Formats: sequence, structure tokens, C-alpha cells
Amino acid sequence: MTEQQVKKVCLMYSGGLDTSCMLKWIQEHYNAEIVTFTADLGQEMIDPSRFKQIEEKAKNAGAVASYTVDLKEEFVNEYIVPVIKSNAFYQGSYPLSTAVGRYLIAKKVVEIALKEGCDAVAHGSTGKGNDQVRLDVYVKAVAPQLKILRPMIEWGMGRDDEMKYAQKHGIPISNQNKKYSTDENLWGRSAECDILEHPNEVPPQDSLEWLSPPEQWPDEPEIIKIHFNQGIPSGLNDEDMSAYDVIEKVHKIAVKHGIGWVQSMEDRTIGLKSRETYEVPAAEILIKGHKALEKYVCTKEENSFKTMVDQKWTEMAYEGLWLDPLMDALNAFVNEVNKKATGWAKLRLFKGKAEVVAQDSPYGLYDLKLATYDTDSSFNQTASYGFIELFGLSTRMGYQMKQRAIKDLEKE
Repeated sequence: MTEQQVKKVCLMYSGGLDTSCMLKWIQEHYNAEIVTFTADLGQEMIDPSRFKQIEEKAKNAGAVASYTVDLKEEFVNEYIVPVIKSNAFYQGSYPLSTAVGRYLIAKKVVEIALKEGCDAVAHGSTGKGNDQVRLDVYVKAVAPQLKILRPMIEWGMGRDDEMKYAQKHGIPISNQNKKYSTDENLWGRSAECDILEHPNEVPPQDSLEWLSPPEQWPDEPEIIKIHFNQGIPSGLNDEDMSAYDVIEKVHKIAVKHGIGWVQSMEDRTIGLKSRETYEVPAAEILIKGHKALEKYVCTKEENSFKTMVDQKWTEMAYEGLWLDPLMDALNAFVNEVNKKATGWAKLRLFKGKAEVVAQDSPYGLYDLKLATYDTDSSFNQTASYGFIELFGLSTRMGYQMKQRAIKDLEKE
């Protein structure tokens, strides 16, 4: 790609080391104008004025325009809620916090790029990770006329090289960015690099930013009650509130108890194994609560099939296939099942662990009169004679025929 092919670029800009170096590098390498876009997905920043500082940093580095867009409500309603409804823990541990955020970022960067008359967008993903797939597939699907620049691949710099580049060009980098590469939004925080790249080492406490250390965890358990309306979080401890407010309040409670520290040996989309460290306090509680309630209102067959759908949905969301037509079909099934996922789940929080201890719903399939072992049970136990006789028929026949075949073979 020659410099003449790119005149104006919309850069997905966090203000961290990677994108700060990128802003300067694209100007130098392509001689192009830069528009920056920063997404507010609920990052936990010490000072809310940090977004203004990011804009000023971009303009001081030569950006012709800077956008900061508050996407928190849209992120919750259109991206996190589907994660909850799909009980999405990738490979059993990662609730897709960064993954689904990338699709919303891609959606908005296209809108801004077209509005500003850009002919390209740029992001800070490497050639080893998943975000390059999520962002590129999305942008190419909805705006194929836009070129995609990936400086992290083009320039061939490692993190240590970037530090030298930043120093050379007078790019200010905050202390918190120097050791670990992090990403965060209101659904979770990830940390990479340094000692975390060594799976034989225990992640140190300084890699955590949200969760309280073990010595500060309360000595008494806390039980919280999460309300759901058709699979959507709708209240906490009998108080009605929006899904966004539930997430925010549950997050604060969970970090106090040290809940949501995930360490995973993850299979990335491109095939690499990756040691990942996450803090996902609200996600761990809400998905567990939802899954318990959903199981309570669904039949055995629904629960079995929903598990397969959830896994496929999660894998596609992780791997960059958010816009694939199959996702529409999976979402249709997930939403249909969740129409009856109304009720509540209680979870016990204690010493870094969250466990479901009770649930209720007007659509629950549990019947005390049938399930009880008391003498007044309405369940007809004598019906089990005929049930077992028929249910086990094929197994008995198959086993006996197999034994007969084995004996015949032994005679030969």
C-alpha cells in the first residue's frame, strides 16, 4: 500500500502505548490526516476527565479531530445481554468482555470514518491475537470500501521497541501502561505481557486492578438476589433497575469479595495457545445466576440443546463471526428460550467464590408435590415398573446380543 492510497484515517484510539505510537507512525508513514475515536465502554478510570486528557493527547500529537463516544448503555443492551442469555463462557472461563466490545467499536469507527470522509481505519491489534479478526471481518462486511491499516503488523515493533519509539518522539505514556498490556470495560478487564506470558508462573497481585486482595475479603458470606426479566438482568435485592445499573452494583459487591479472577490457557482463533488473565466480577455472578434460572424453567431436552447452542454462539462471538447469518438463527433460539427466563437467583459470595443457592420463577418446572419424598407425594411410584421395562429395553437387548457375539467369536 502506497502513501497516495491513504489520505485520511480514523484510528481506534485508547491513548495507551500502542495507539499513541500508531498515531505518530501513520502520519509519518502514510502522510495522512488522523481522526481518533475513543469508545467509552465503562472503563474504570481513576478520574472521569481522563477521556478529555485522551482527546487532548491525540490533538497534541497531530489528530485533526477526536471523538469520544459514550457507548455504555448500548454495550450493555445490545452486546452484554446476549452474552448473559447465551451463558457465554468461552472454553468454560472467559465471558467475552473484550471480544463483544470490539464489535461495537468496529460499528462506531465505521460510522465516524464515513462521516469524516476517511478512506481507511486503523487499529492496534497484533497478528497473533483475536481482535484483528473481529475488527477486520466486521469492517470489511459493512464498509468494504474502507482500507484497514494494522500498524502493529506493518511496523514490526515489539513492546520494548514501542517504548523506545515513544521516548524518541516525546509520546507521554502513563506508568500503569509500562508493565502490562491491559484492556477493560464494564464487563471485564484483561492483562497480558511481562510475567503473565509465562504459564508456569503464578500471576502476581500487581496484575490485578479491580479485585480486593485475599487478606481484605470479608469473613462473613453475603447473599445477593439477582432478578431477571426474559433473561435480562432487571433488579438486585428486590429493587428494580436497568441491566446497566445491575451490572454496576453487582461489580462493586463482587470486587469486595474477590470474585471473578480467571486464569485461562486459551485457544485463540488463529490456533495459538495463550495464557490469559481476567477480572470479570459482575460477569461471573450474572451468568451463573442466569444459567441457574434458565435451567429451572426449561425442560430436560431444552437444557441439553441450549448447551450446544450456547457453545456455538460463544465460539462464533469469540472468533469474529458476529455478523455471520448463523448468529441470527442462534439468537432467535436463545431469545425464544429466554422468554420464560423470568424470576430470580440468589448467590452466596464468600472468599472469592460465587455459588447459586436458590432460585424461583413463575415458570419454574419444579413441582414439590411430585418431587417430595414425603408420604403425601402425588407421584405414582408404581409407574416406574413399566417405565424402566420400556426405557431399558434397547440397552438390555444390545448388551445381551453383544455378549452372544463375543461368545460366538471365542468358539471360532
